[in-house]
Amino acid sequence: MPKDIPVTKQVPASDLTTCEATRQMLEKARKDGVVLNLDRAVDMKPCPIGVESACCKHCFMGPCRINPRDPYKKVGICGATIDTITARNLARNVATGSASHNDHGQHILHLFKGIIEKSVTDFSIADTLKLQNLANELGIDTEDRSVEDVAKDLCDELEKTFSNVDGEMPFMKRVPAATLELWRKDGIVPRGAMKEIMEMMSRTHIGCDQDYNHLMKQISRTALADGWGGSMVATELSDIMFGTPSPIVAEVNMGVLKEDHVNVIVHGHEPAMFEGMLAGVNDPFFIQAAKDKGAAGINLVGMCCSGAEMMSRHGIPHAGNFSSTEAVLVTGAVDAMVVDIQCIKQGLAQVAKCYDTHLITTSDRAHIEGATHIQFDETDPRTCTDEVLIKAISRFGARSKPIQIPNQVQKGIQGFSHEYIEYMLGGTFRGSYSPLNDNIINGRIRGVAGVVGCTNPKVKQDYVHVELVRELIKNDVLVLQTGCSQIALSKAGFLTPEAAALAGPGLSEVCETVGMPPVLGLGSCVDNTRILIAASAMVKAGGLGNSIADLPAAGCAPEWMSEKALAIGQYFVSSGVYTVFGVGFPALAGTRFHDLLFDGLEQQGYGKWGMATDPIEIARLMIDHIDKKRRQLGIDKARERVLVDMNDRRALA
Repeated sequence: MPKDIPVTKQVPASDLTTCEATRQMLEKARKDGVVLNLDRAVDMKPCPIGVESACCKHCFMGPCRINPRDPYKKVGICGATIDTITARNLARNVATGSASHNDHGQHILHLFKGIIEKSVTDFSIADTLKLQNLANELGIDTEDRSVEDVAKDLCDELEKTFSNVDGEMPFMKRVPAATLELWRKDGIVPRGAMKEIMEMMSRTHIGCDQDYNHLMKQISRTALADGWGGSMVATELSDIMFGTPSPIVAEVNMGVLKEDHVNVIVHGHEPAMFEGMLAGVNDPFFIQAAKDKGAAGINLVGMCCSGAEMMSRHGIPHAGNFSSTEAVLVTGAVDAMVVDIQCIKQGLAQVAKCYDTHLITTSDRAHIEGATHIQFDETDPRTCTDEVLIKAISRFGARSKPIQIPNQVQKGIQGFSHEYIEYMLGGTFRGSYSPLNDNIINGRIRGVAGVVGCTNPKVKQDYVHVELVRELIKNDVLVLQTGCSQIALSKAGFLTPEAAALAGPGLSEVCETVGMPPVLGLGSCVDNTRILIAASAMVKAGGLGNSIADLPAAGCAPEWMSEKALAIGQYFVSSGVYTVFGVGFPALAGTRFHDLLFDGLEQQGYGKWGMATDPIEIARLMIDHIDKKRRQLGIDKARERVLVDMNDRRALA
């Protein structure tokens, strides 16, 4: 294992994060001689050409570098223009991001199939009502049929999401008619995920597709295969197997660690492994084993996206988002960190070694040099989870490092699934998005914003998320959140009903009436599909246009960093949503491809991209777009409030 590589320069820890717990652990790490990702980011100077996506390394005639200040002066050795180069680069980013989510979705489908075929016995179907509703939505007959028979047909139908080579993905049945008509006209309806990703990679090979407009269509198709494909399969089937979230109070931040407990952190994206760990830590055998070592019990804690899912479903405490995953190990209190796939830093292995923490990989798709690998198998989950607990309990009994746990804990309400939002707005028998639409039409709510995504050490951790959302809710914009952004806002206290006091008068009134926060946490980054479903439901409820592009809504990933984020952003843009990214964007301003992304797509009836770094500027871009859509719908002036008596209600009915 290589020794920790020192950084050549440092800045005050308070300049790198707004999270007090992370700041404390960064300063402790520096005293301990341990380098964390936040310091590595300061020491790493990005390539000025690469950051503009103005280079091509898709063949070995190059790599070819284009001058960002004069992008049309030169072309690549093969003759590729800056527009072809940046389109190919974005295409491969989107293909990778879509592949990661579809791989996750296919893995969830495989688990679902195992439950149906009874090769998996430790998990079961928890939400039979959602199973039946989803089957009905996809045209599967459920009347007088067993749960097992319906589940088998649903499994076969959703398998087409990945295996189709022609036709349309099953969840196209959910897309508003006008939106789907546009996709069909332009030939971007996704067929099967494997088909779209393979074709995208093929088209970007040297000497293949060299028209940025044509590449753009496949970029959109590949992204849509993520949002309306693998990600949606993952969210819906996870709900069916593990339970559909509903509001639950959960604690967030590093203070959820307990010095007198065996602390096990699960970090990643696969819910099955975390669910298996939950069963293990509640086993009386291991609870007693922990007590025999002097512990008061076993404390199971989440991080990143699988943590957000478990927080939403079970109220499992959450220690922090992506930028805090190394810092939490500096507490010395983590006895084991268990990881699976996506957003797992290789640097965790070195930090874990410095604090004698077990770093354990569990997925065959993601090993880490220097970590211990214990394969997780859904057909026998306890083989993995039991070994993890044995290691964690043993480490507690042999702790030798000083323990320093930041006294930072915030409570928030998590778990606002699409189904619960519908119930919250209309009750069991009259569930509908109509009350939301009505309050947008009458002006109490200005519009809806999805603020999602990663944290990026190029900017001060959590700062842009928090200040952006503060500005949005102050201007009566209801915010939906997923992923690391949700954790940032949870730490800031925005996911409580009391946060309604921070909202504008209209949104505040609605929140107080319903008893909800002005910021609704929907789960992991895969669960961005809940926002797509909610947007479709708003169109269906009526009064706000015929397509998703008509809605007074906008999206943002203010601290994005991953290729998954680009795939997510593109499937929102392709679905009709104005989507603003912070930090930067991999397309060069002043080029034709950039103009297509940031203006041309909207002219074709889609959404469009935006980019800004300042949180207030991002908020203003989103609010201006929402106001533009309100004007186009003719609802830019708030309507007078009218008291409706019972006779009027009967007439409306």
